[in-house]
Amino acid sequence: MTVRVRFAPSPTGYLHIGTARTVLFNWLFARHCGGAFVLRIEDTDKEREVPGAVDNILESLAWLGLDPDEGPGVGGPYGPYVQSERLDRYHEVAQALVEAGKAYPCFCSTEELAAMRERQRAEGRPPGYDRRCRALTSEERAARAAALGGRRPVIRFAMPLEGKTTWHDVLRGEITVDNSTLDDFVMIKSDGYPTYNFAHVVDDHDMAITHVMRAEEFVPSTPKFVQLYWALGWDLPVYVHLPDVLGHDKKKLSKRHGATAILEYRDAGYLPEAMVNYLALLGWAYDDRTEIMDRAFLIEHFTLDKLSKHGAVFNREKLDWFNGVYIRALSVDDLTDRLIPFLERDLPPDVPRPLDRARVRQFVPLIQERLVTLGDAPALLDFAFVERPAVDPALYALAAKGVERDLLCAGLLAAAERLAALPDFAPEPIETELRALAAALGLKVGQLFGAIRVAVTGKKDSPPLHQTVAALGREVTLERLRAAADQLQREAVA
Repeated sequence: MTVRVRFAPSPTGYLHIGTARTVLFNWLFARHCGGAFVLRIEDTDKEREVPGAVDNILESLAWLGLDPDEGPGVGGPYGPYVQSERLDRYHEVAQALVEAGKAYPCFCSTEELAAMRERQRAEGRPPGYDRRCRALTSEERAARAAALGGRRPVIRFAMPLEGKTTWHDVLRGEITVDNSTLDDFVMIKSDGYPTYNFAHVVDDHDMAITHVMRAEEFVPSTPKFVQLYWALGWDLPVYVHLPDVLGHDKKKLSKRHGATAILEYRDAGYLPEAMVNYLALLGWAYDDRTEIMDRAFLIEHFTLDKLSKHGAVFNREKLDWFNGVYIRALSVDDLTDRLIPFLERDLPPDVPRPLDRARVRQFVPLIQERLVTLGDAPALLDFAFVERPAVDPALYALAAKGVERDLLCAGLLAAAERLAALPDFAPEPIETELRALAAALGLKVGQLFGAIRVAVTGKKDSPPLHQTVAALGREVTLERLRAAADQLQREAVA
């Protein structure tokens, strides 16, 4: 059997962490088995459709590298892969069920259904459809249809009234439900569009889906789907209902936990490699100790028997750790290319664009160990690209730890003088020269270095000082040291 799995999103929102984890598991299983990963857009809920949602979903998959083998934009032998383009097929199957006595038209109005539910609640019964249209004769159906005045009836599935529905789930084992608890669900709405309960079964059969791996929230609805498969004489797929991704309070991850769309993580500077690695561990594990796993390793080892039966907690701090590990593993050239878009996006507007790649590359090794996300880079490196960093004079007192203003000015000017005469403007001779200067001035190394750091970067904390000075270059460094001394002198006079 060739494994065929699918991701079938409804464009009623953007792709978030929990759904992305489910997509990843489907994709990894297909790749592990040499099967097919099918993308299908289930766009039949037109009232809740969110503009731009499809584009967001496609862009999210592309960023994560979860490429579909079949689907919109890719094609394939079972298309079309957009439900709104398959309406004739759903009506064909629904009509066949009606003719077989396994489905029926329901003529109840919205008002009738609301009154029915209200009466059931008042009587202490669970609300549900009472099947009043199920036993209508053909003459009664014709009369009811004529009375609709052009409004189309819905089509309901005729659920067996007795017996049980049993199916097998890979993670949950055998599940049995009494048919008396199941309602006659709507298959085709009055607007002519199919419901999810009906359309996805037709699609999964037509597209030869072998495994349905989805969220556990669909478990209560699965007996409806099973009965529909049986009514149509179709083979069931293998069901795998995945435990939820949880928030810190062990409840399903949601907006209240700060859950954000996948592309917001991209825009914040997370690497897709880190995100894929972390998502894979939300409900699956290779063993009890291996954490860092690249895509090839995951594909080789992803099997259903390693899935967890319990929900996994999404931990942003852990994701940060993964992202830092992957950033530190990048080559300088690769990291440079990934950082440039973030620098160009977030550096002050007066910094000329495009940035000089060679200059960016000079500074990348200085911050690589300090980055948690790519989005951290602009705040760490803005001093390298502005004409002159804004310096808060109060920082000197903090950085130089009590050195008097006059001595600080003298130290900055002396540093400029010594560095101007330095034959080799490189980190090691720069450090040697500045250490000697600190001794000559009677300052602690940390005091002089702290003042110079503020002068050239505008920050109390910065990348390693001597490498930073070397990367800035002699001309820029001298100009900033002298400007800082002048600023301190003017502050003293004022």
